[in-house]
Amino acid sequence: MLELTGHSDVPVARGAVFPLVRTQEETRLSAALNGKVEWLGAWGQSLSTEQVPGVPGPPVKPNVHGPYEIPPMPEGMPTIKAIDEDAAHFLIRQVRAHPHQVTIYAAGPLTNIATAIAIDPEFTSLTKGIVLMGGSLTPRSDDPEFAGDPRHEFNFWFDPEAAHIVLRANWPRIDVTTVDVSIKAPFTQQMLDEISKSSSPAARYIAAWSQRRYYLWDELTACAWLDPSIITHEKLLYMDVDLSHGPSYGDTLTWSEQMKPATGVRLVHAQVDLDLARFQKMFVDLMTTGSAK
Repeated sequence: MLELTGHSDVPVARGAVFPLVRTQEETRLSAALNGKVEWLGAWGQSLSTEQVPGVPGPPVKPNVHGPYEIPPMPEGMPTIKAIDEDAAHFLIRQVRAHPHQVTIYAAGPLTNIATAIAIDPEFTSLTKGIVLMGGSLTPRSDDPEFAGDPRHEFNFWFDPEAAHIVLRANWPRIDVTTVDVSIKAPFTQQMLDEISKSSSPAARYIAAWSQRRYYLWDELTACAWLDPSIITHEKLLYMDVDLSHGPSYGDTLTWSEQMKPATGVRLVHAQVDLDLARFQKMFVDLMTTGSAK
């Protein structure tokens, strides 16, 4: 994407392939004992072929390639290469070089961030904070991924131990884009039509390869970081992750100030509602002109 949008000067570092503790075999056995989950990440398969209720577009097809396989990419293979430095050390070096100036944006499982914390315990306190997509509270949805299991969310579930380490670290501030607010921000056909009118590199890519309308999880996280006023309601909660390795392994745990445990849980700003029209306009503007208005 950096290459396709003319940002080849931005370095890319290789990150972790697998979670800190969770294994593929444990996940397979858990599915047999406790039921399946929607997404399996690096284990190489999406179980869903269902259409998301209320979100038009074709259903997603199972993805069956493994963590070390790069399938043929119809848009072409990249020519730029990852830098020699791994992601954790790259993060530490950048934060150390720019103390109290860097905000960490985390849009996936938190393995790399947790590894950086383990290497350098002062890493988090030298940042401006972290904005992350993850966690689920009480999403109101008919989507089968959340309706029957409202505290399950992929990024926390895939590496619960990493999420636990990150959520308990000494950040100046933690902002969490939850499932609750993300499912209120779908990528609509109207947005695609507007983006498709533009000749910008990002717009051309989206117009050519968008095959399904879905929720804009990570995009909302980024836009709310750039313009916090997009978020109209948040909850101040103490947040952690279930590490019990039972049916709720990886589920989101939260407490109020009065009910929190005495175990070092940290306060987070959990986003739960947004100004949808402003977000949609901001996203379309960014994809078509490269600047938010």
